[in-house]
Parts: sequence; C-alpha cells; structure tokens
Amino acid sequence: MAEFKTETITGGRPGSGAHRVVALCGPYLSGKTSLLESILYATGAIGRRGSTRAGTSIGDGTAEARKRGMGTEINVASIDYLGDQWTFLDVPGSIEFQHDAFAALAVCDTAVVVCEPSPERVMALTPLLKFIEDRRIPHIIFVNKIDSAEVRVRDMLSALQTVSRRKLLLRQVPIRRAAADGSEETVGYVDLVSERAYRYRSSGASDLIEMPAEILPREAEARRDMLETLSEFDDTLLEQLIEDIAPEKSLIYRDLHDEFGSDQIAPVLLGAGDRENGVRRLLKALRHDTPFVGQSADRRALACGDAVAAECFKVVHQSHAGKLSLCRIWSGRLTEGQSVGGQRIGTILRPFGQRFDKTTEARAGEIVALAKVEALSSGQILGPDGIAASPDFPEADPPVFALAVSARNRNDEVKLSGALHKIVEEDPSLSFEARAETHELLLRGQGEMHLKVAVDKLAGRYNVAVETTTPRVAYRESIQAGTQQHARYKRQTGGHGQFADIKVEVKPLPRGSGFRFVDRIVGGVVPRNFIPAVEQGLIEYLKEGPLGQPVVDIEVTLFDGQYHAVDSSEMSFKMAARIALSEAMPKCRPVLLEPILRVTVSGPSESTPRLQRLISGRRGQLLGYDARPGWPGWDEVSALIPEAEIADMIVEIRSVTQGIGSFRTGFDHLQELAGRTAERIVEETKKRQAA
Repeated sequence: MAEFKTETITGGRPGSGAHRVVALCGPYLSGKTSLLESILYATGAIGRRGSTRAGTSIGDGTAEARKRGMGTEINVASIDYLGDQWTFLDVPGSIEFQHDAFAALAVCDTAVVVCEPSPERVMALTPLLKFIEDRRIPHIIFVNKIDSAEVRVRDMLSALQTVSRRKLLLRQVPIRRAAADGSEETVGYVDLVSERAYRYRSSGASDLIEMPAEILPREAEARRDMLETLSEFDDTLLEQLIEDIAPEKSLIYRDLHDEFGSDQIAPVLLGAGDRENGVRRLLKALRHDTPFVGQSADRRALACGDAVAAECFKVVHQSHAGKLSLCRIWSGRLTEGQSVGGQRIGTILRPFGQRFDKTTEARAGEIVALAKVEALSSGQILGPDGIAASPDFPEADPPVFALAVSARNRNDEVKLSGALHKIVEEDPSLSFEARAETHELLLRGQGEMHLKVAVDKLAGRYNVAVETTTPRVAYRESIQAGTQQHARYKRQTGGHGQFADIKVEVKPLPRGSGFRFVDRIVGGVVPRNFIPAVEQGLIEYLKEGPLGQPVVDIEVTLFDGQYHAVDSSEMSFKMAARIALSEAMPKCRPVLLEPILRVTVSGPSESTPRLQRLISGRRGQLLGYDARPGWPGWDEVSALIPEAEIADMIVEIRSVTQGIGSFRTGFDHLQELAGRTAERIVEETKKRQAA
C-alpha cells in the first residue's frame, strides 16, 4: 500500500483560519439535526432556523430522510465562525445507517455525541462510544433537551459513565426553577470553570446573571469533582488541591485542552438544540479544544509531509453531476485541473446540505466533493503515488436483513443492475447477489428501514421501480431408504431409434455428502463412452426431486444394463438415467431438508434472557452464551436456528436491545423437516412451479 504524507498544522490556533471537522452523532431522536440547525443559525450561516418536522432543515434534506423524519445519510455543512473554518458532519442515528456515521467519524477532528437526558437510554450509546474510544477520537457529550429533563444531571452523568471508558467531566450544572404546573424546568446553567451563571433565552446568547444562592452548594461539589478528575492527569493541580490552593483558571483551561485532545477525558455539556440553549457554549468549547488536522493525522498514524492527500469517506451519485467523492483533504492544496497520482481533478465542490458550491481549490483540513474521479471510492486515499486503501477505514458490518428484488418492468432489468452498483458504492453496508438456489436477486443490508430507503432510492433517483418479497429459503431434499430401479428408454422415429437400458441402485448418504455416482459395470453391458451420459442424466434430475427441491446426499450405483449397436446414444442413456431416478425417488421415502444456521446474537447483558427466549421461540437450539470480547457489559448468545426463522429476526432483536443488538450467521448443516410445516412448503413449491 502506498504511503501518504500530510501537511502538519499542529501549530493551528483559534482564529488562525485553519479548517476543522466536527461529527455530530448520537442515537435516533437525540436531536442532532436540530442542534446543527441552531449551530448554523448562531454562526450566521443561515438566516433562520429550519425544522425537521416541516422539512425545512439543512440536515436530513434528502427525499428519503424527509419522508421518514430521520437521518439516512451524512449531511455536510461548512461555516466560518470567529475567523475559523468548520465543517459539521451530521450523521444518521439509527444503527441501520451506522456505517455512514463511522465513516464520518473516521475523518473528523472531534465528535459531539448527542444524547437525551434519560438514564434508561444511555445503553444506546454503546456502539458509538466504543468506536470513538477505540479510535481515540476526542469527543464531547452534549446532553440535549435539558429544558425538559426530569432526571438529576448527576444521575445522568453516573449512567453515562457506565457506558464510557473515558473519565466524564461535567462542565456545567443546571439552574432550575419551579414551573407553573409544579414541575421543575431548566432555565440556565453555571459554568464550572469560570464560575459564572447564565440564563437561557428562547433564541440567542444566554444572559449573564448573578449566581443564585441556592445553587452554590451544588456548584461547589460539582467543581470539586471536575478538578479532582483533572488532577489525575496533572500533578501540579493535584498538589494545589491537596494544599487547598485555588488553582488558576488558566491552568484548568490548559488541562481541559490537553486531556481532551489526547482523549483522556470526555467533557459533558448541557443544552437544548432546538432552542439554541447551550449552543454557543458548545461552539466555544469546540473552538478552544478541537485538535487541528495535523494532530488528527498523527492520531491516525498518517505520515506527515507536504504532498496532497485526500481521503474519500462517502460517494454520492447525482443525476446532473455524476459521481461525487466526498473527501477530507489531509494535506497540501488541491486545485481544479490538477493531476494527483494519475487522476485528473475536475470540478471541486463545497457541500452545504443538498447544495454543492463550486470552488477552485481546497486546502488541508477541508471537506470537499470531487466530481467524476471514477476510480476513487470510500475508504481510499488519493495521493501522489495513486489510490490506495485507507489504513484504518471502518469496514461494513455483515448484513442482517434481506429482500428479494425484481424490476417491476422487465425492460428495466439492465438498468436495475447498474443502479444497484451505484447505491452499493454510496453505502458499502448494502450488498446484492444473484442467488442461484432460489433464482432470486437479493438485496442485503442492516435492517428493514435500511432496505426500504434503498428501494426508495432506486425508484426516486434512478427511476427503477422494484417489487420486493421475503427471500425464499434454499430447501433441499433427500431420501430415507434405498431401492433398485430398472429403466428403459426406447423410441422409434423412422430412421435410427433411441435405446438405452440401465439398472441402478439408489441409497441415502450421511448429511453433507452431496451426490456420489458409482460405476460397477462389467463385461461391457453398457459401453464406457455412454457411462458419463448416465451420470449427467442423474445430475440433471437432481436439480428438482419429487418434493420440488434440489436432491442431496444420495448415492446412485450403475450396476447393469443393455445397449443397441445402432440405436443407443449418449442422449438415450441420459434419458434412461432421468427415468430411473424419477421412478426410484418416490420409493425411497423422500424427506425435506431445511438449512440450519449457526447464529451469534450480541446485545447488552441485561437483554440476554430476552434474547434467549426470542431464540427458543424461533425453533432455535441454544448453545450457550458468554461475554462479548472487548465489549464490557455485553453478551453473545450462540444458537442453531433454521434459516426460515432468520428473515425478520433482527426486528425483534432490536426491539429488546434498545435498537442496538445484532447478529452474524453462517451455514451449519441441513436438517430433516417433517409434519405440517414440510407439507405446507411442498404445496407452496408446487403452486409456484405451476405458475
């Protein structure tokens, strides 16, 4: 793999104009897109705040997102804030679109993890925080919707700490007042470093107010906790605390900056994104503490230098612009018409929601879209030596849901194939395959919603309407007893006739043996040149047995026969072989076989009993469970489950795991299936074949 160098900008500072990238991430319904809208409004990037409900927001601007009121892909918006250039990447919250979230996190300098003030829902943060912490990405936790919080912040902090391996550092305590209905509402906050109190406004910057007397004890306790956490990384601060010396604020800010940048701590901020509450405080923290592009390159172990290096993290296909490769420029300066690594750079675009603005150059740190660089796809870096795979780009999870798709108009079948290639290039967590066993085209992904969005894209963006059905199970059939069969094929057509006479013995084989042909002809009763035709005729019959399924695990022995010197031919012996098996199979007690998969289901430990009951309810055979390696507080449940029970299993798994459970599968064996279920499958197969 080629080595790429990056321009080091570790000397960047707030106000220097250097470009930094922030990923806004969090579970579905946590309020990321509303927070982005307030950030854009507070920084003057837009003149009025849009609404996700009304479909007027910059984020979630695609037709698929607005139809469902949820993020379905990365939203990009770049701004200028107090002399600094920023790009915010608003990523989908649903685990079904998680690959886009991870791709954005891979190229960001800082992540803002948005969550609701609900201890019961913090488990939903686990996959996101694990990815962030494994990659050592500096991150802030923003507790959103604080205006409607009913839980104490200290309880929320304790709950968050159970799913975070980093020390959480509370930066603010809320100021609450009794509401008219007797409940409490959050009306402001105290900054624990500056020890200043602020009152929220419905829109705009918070007002500086006098510290309420009733908040002083809680503020002192929380500030002490913050300083003690920081002192774990700074001996000077520890000594001052031991000696009861009030530390200088400059020391506290320096420690916050250093420990945040090295991903030792995760600051926790409060706010309400849809009301602009806490948004400017968040921006201030980002401005002072977010690392610069050179530091992020060092974190990812990208070598440093001056050459151009652009990493593609997302591909978008547009009807008017063609293929767009969204890239982070890690180093150098990219200009229109420039040649990099054998690739000519054409149009350079700066994305802002669904809008793409043309520019002539891009500098280190920026996010831009490169038009029609056909060879560049997500997970690749374009550098002076060409295109190579990114060393640590996230891989897509194995698919957990599938649909059989077919073009509604048969004339669109070629167009469907091309469209599928494009949507898979846009989202590598999608895949498709032609399944020979069932003669279906399968579209696979991360869940039901994931595939529904893909189907909408096929129709809306590529003008290919498709029909979808649940994929058929690749059943097989075999036999439970053996028999001998004599078969003769004789035709007289005026000239040379057709003649073949064979005797075969049919018997079952152990599961997994497949098909075995044995030649025991002696004395030339069947000439050697006709014996391969017998085997070929047997194989052709095995494609569909008496139960309508491919036949496996049988042995057929050719032990006797007759031929005619003139009328015998390869075709006649092939036909005799088919007749022999068609007459023998019903005598051998045919039995339906269903595929059994080895399944490993993963989820939070508290959901393990429910997962076990779910598996048992789907005819699963539990094999045991154990802690999931590298996932504290998670288990893996292993089981053998019929393929027929897998189709919609992910929906139920997600319902009992706060939407974050998953599974992986692999074929294990074929198992006999009898009774009403088998009868129903045989009947359905016959109806389908008749149609």
